[in-house]
Amino acid sequence: MQNNIYSIIKATGSYIPGNIVKNEDFIQSDFYNSDGSIIDTPKEELILKFKKITNISERRYIDNNLVTSDIAFFAADECLKSSGIDPETLDYIILAHNFGDVKFGDSRTDMVPSLAARVKYNLKIQNPNTVCYDVIFGCPGWLQSVIQANYFIKSGDAKRVMVIGAEALSRISDPHDRDSMIYSDGAGAVILESMESDEPIGFLSHSSRSDTIEHANLLWMNKTYNPALDSESLYLKMNGRKLYEYALNTVPLVVKDSIEKAHLTLDDIKKVLIHQANEKMDEAIIQRIFSLYNKSKVSEGIMPMIIEKLGNSSVATIPILLDLILKDKLDSHCLNPGDNIVFASVGAGTNINAVTYKMV
Repeated sequence: MQNNIYSIIKATGSYIPGNIVKNEDFIQSDFYNSDGSIIDTPKEELILKFKKITNISERRYIDNNLVTSDIAFFAADECLKSSGIDPETLDYIILAHNFGDVKFGDSRTDMVPSLAARVKYNLKIQNPNTVCYDVIFGCPGWLQSVIQANYFIKSGDAKRVMVIGAEALSRISDPHDRDSMIYSDGAGAVILESMESDEPIGFLSHSSRSDTIEHANLLWMNKTYNPALDSESLYLKMNGRKLYEYALNTVPLVVKDSIEKAHLTLDDIKKVLIHQANEKMDEAIIQRIFSLYNKSKVSEGIMPMIIEKLGNSSVATIPILLDLILKDKLDSHCLNPGDNIVFASVGAGTNINAVTYKMV
C-alpha cells in the first residue's frame, strides 16, 4: 500500500510580552461612544461589567522599542531553538498579521518588505529558496496560513513550512474606545513538516468561509471616538454585539463541517482550540457546537482558555495556546499522540475557518 503525505506539527514556539496591563489600569481612561458622547458610567462599574462579559483580567503589551516583526522573530526563533530544526531547511515562512509594523506613538503601518521577509532576515537564513510572504485575513489569518502550508506540503512542493501569527493590537487600539480593553499583543509559531503514513495523521481537513456582503463591517478602521482630538490616525473598531451574533450563528457550522470532512464525530474530539476574543462568546459557540450534535452538556475541559491573563492577541491567540499546551505550561490540559483536535477562528473580513488535526 502506498503511503500518503500528511502535514504534521513538528515544532511550536511563542512570545508573550512581559508588560502586564490590568483592568484597573484603565480607571483613569476617558471612554466615548461612537457618536462622540462621553460614557459617564462609573469606571469601576464599567470595568466590572467588562470582566463579567469577557473574563479578561489583564493583557500584555510589547515594549515601546518593539514592533510586530520583532515579536514574530522571537516566536520563530524559540520554535527553532526548542526543536533543533535547521532554519535553512524551511521552504516557506508565512506570517499572519493585519496591521504590519506600527511604531509606538505613530499609528502609520509599515508592510514593505513583508514581515515574513524581516523575520527571515533576523533569523539570518541564507537559503534563497526559503520563500516569505504575509497573510492578511483578520483573526483567522494564522489558521488560514496553516491551511495554505498544508496545501504546499500535500502537493510535494514543500517539506517544512513555518507559520507565524503575530500582532501588536495595543498600537492600533483607540484609548478612548472601551473595546480597547480587549486587545493584547503576542506571537506564536509552528513548523509544519511532511510525513508519509498509511493512515490519516496530522492535518485531516479544513473548512473556511468569507461573508463579505452583510457582515464585512463588523470590524473596521476609523478615527478615535474622542471628538476633542483632531487626528487622522485610524484605530481598530468593532461592532461587538453583531459580531457576537454572527460568530454564534456561523462558527459552529464551520467546525462541524471540518469534523465531518475528517469522517469524525464530536465524540472523537479531545480539544477545541478556538480564537479568544470574548470568553462568554466562546462558551456560547462551544455550547452551540454540542447542540448541533444533540448534546446538551459540553464536555469538561474540551476548550482550554487563556484569555483571562492574555487577552485577545488576534492571529497569535491559537498558536500561543497550542505552544503552552504542548510544553506543559497550561494546567490540567495536555495533548497526546492519537488525540483529535479542532482549531477554529472568526474575525474581520468577515472570515471563519476550522481545521481538524490528529496529534502525532
